[in-house]
Amino acid sequence: MLKKFFILCSGSDSDILDTCSNGEQNKYAGIGATVFFTAVMAFIASSYALYTVFDNPFIAISFGLIWGLLIFNLDRYIVSTIKKRNQFLDEFIQAFPRLILAVIIAIVISKPLELKIFEKEINQVLLEQKNDLTLANKEQIAKQFDPTISNIKNEITALEQQIITKETEVNALYDTYISEAEGTAGTKLLGKGPVYQEKRDKHDASLAELEQLKKDTKSKIASLETQIANLGTNFNSKIETTQPIIDSFDGLMARVNALNSLPWLPSFFIFLLFLAIETSPIFAKILSPKSEYDFKIEDAESALNTWVERNVKERNTILQTDITLNNKIYNDIADEEELYNYKRKSKRTHAITSRRLF
Repeated sequence: MLKKFFILCSGSDSDILDTCSNGEQNKYAGIGATVFFTAVMAFIASSYALYTVFDNPFIAISFGLIWGLLIFNLDRYIVSTIKKRNQFLDEFIQAFPRLILAVIIAIVISKPLELKIFEKEINQVLLEQKNDLTLANKEQIAKQFDPTISNIKNEITALEQQIITKETEVNALYDTYISEAEGTAGTKLLGKGPVYQEKRDKHDASLAELEQLKKDTKSKIASLETQIANLGTNFNSKIETTQPIIDSFDGLMARVNALNSLPWLPSFFIFLLFLAIETSPIFAKILSPKSEYDFKIEDAESALNTWVERNVKERNTILQTDITLNNKIYNDIADEEELYNYKRKSKRTHAITSRRLF
């Protein structure tokens, strides 16, 4: 039962193959098994590749099954249409387009399986790429907020600088009226005279202005710091919004690019393995000598060609015969019509003559 199934997969004529030897049947059963298991690998590979795209096992398996059946049908067609010729060059020319198609199929099948085989290494590459993308994303978002935050910080610095300047001015007035009281500066009179009081009042007024400035500045700085905090919140919110996009950076194309960044030799050998599997039935049919099945196929095709040629010749002969007979019949009819017209004319002339005599 399994043998018949693999023979069916090989695309050979089972009726003719049943009349061949057991070894010949085993040969084509092996070719059919290669075609079948290649389709199975195509199903697995495409299902995994589609799962990385849709993240849905049911969709991936459904499309993977369709893809596996398509590859099965193509491989079966490729193998079944290769026929033995009397010259190797003719066979190679016949098989060359099919070899190109087999190479394409091998690439399509091997690439998703390479992604699965090197999944851990690919994940490491993707992790590094995600980290780089995260840092680059933060830098790009920061460029949107940094100018505003920098301007606000400059305003805070300017306000703080005003307080420092005012404090310096108050301290200078304090030193002035203290020196006046001590008699070390100003009028140089010891004691608290009118000049001392004038300078003291000026200091006290400036000190009151300083306290009011500190109060106003504190309110302004608090407002500006609130703006900075809000900008920081928006910055973090934007990072949190964009981070899931970076975290989901593990689709099919990203994994293929990550695979290409790995050493090429292991991936190349896997491709060669699938290429050998895919092209082995073709080379088996090209390189093997004509066998019992090939001779019987050739005999059946020759018999069919002979039968067709004979029927064509018979139809051509019948057609020519019909044309000849029809021409002869029409010629005879034409001769008879001419004779009839001649006799009719003669009779009419004789009748006219007889009337004139009487």
